[in-house]
Amino acid sequence: MFGIGVPELILILIIGLVVFGPGKLPGVGKALGQSIKEFKQANSEDDKTEQKKLEAAKIDSDKK
Repeated sequence: MFGIGVPELILILIIGLVVFGPGKLPGVGKALGQSIKEFKQANSEDDKTEQKKLEAAKIDSDKK
């Protein structure tokens, strides 16, 4: 996973706790999770759109 081990992950979490505080850390995690989810969703929609364009182009070329 990107070459990040357990010690590095713990260090990142501690820094996040110091920077954002214990009250805001769950909100930051939630926002980050939603952002990743939306990015993946948009990426898959782009892939589906490209797939449909390729299929349409193939059908058009087969008709000619």
